[in-house]
Amino acid sequence: MSVQERKERERADRERLIVATARELAEGQGWDAVTTRRLAERIEYSQPVLYSHFRGKREIIGAVALEGAAEMAVALRAAASAADGPRARVTALARAYLDFAARNPAVYDAMFQLDGGLAFAHEDTPAPLKDAFAALLETLGEVAGKGVHTGLFTELFWASLHGLATLTRSGRLPPEETERRTQLLVDRLPVL
Repeated sequence: MSVQERKERERADRERLIVATARELAEGQGWDAVTTRRLAERIEYSQPVLYSHFRGKREIIGAVALEGAAEMAVALRAAASAADGPRARVTALARAYLDFAARNPAVYDAMFQLDGGLAFAHEDTPAPLKDAFAALLETLGEVAGKGVHTGLFTELFWASLHGLATLTRSGRLPPEETERRTQLLVDRLPVL
């Protein structure tokens, strides 16, 4: 291994450490606790080293969002592929989405609530965000109905899931009814 390859590997390792530490802090104490000073202390590097990877908290949030989107895509595909039949796949997809949001609130916030400097629904949208949407589209496209624009249908279903996730988390919807809400949403799909 060349010196350059070693330096690139070490840089990538430091970047993963920064993102993992930011996630840990945010999940444990909220995003307000994630500061460059605190991150530098936790990872035992100076703030200038941290700034050599990320220009600030916004970029760190963006990196966490991209990592979360990749994880969400894997979870959605795994859940859908384990189910038999279109309706069961949509139900599994919805449960996996809501479960991901509930288990990873800070990551979910980085993905959809906070400014991570990422473009959504644009040509320059980062690949992990496009892939997370594609994971929804793959299953929801099966049930959109004849003549229905599958992308718009997926956006609408996603918006419903996002609303359920955020309203439940904020205490505006009782969590004990999550399963019934999920089933009601799926049951309103066209007959399959």
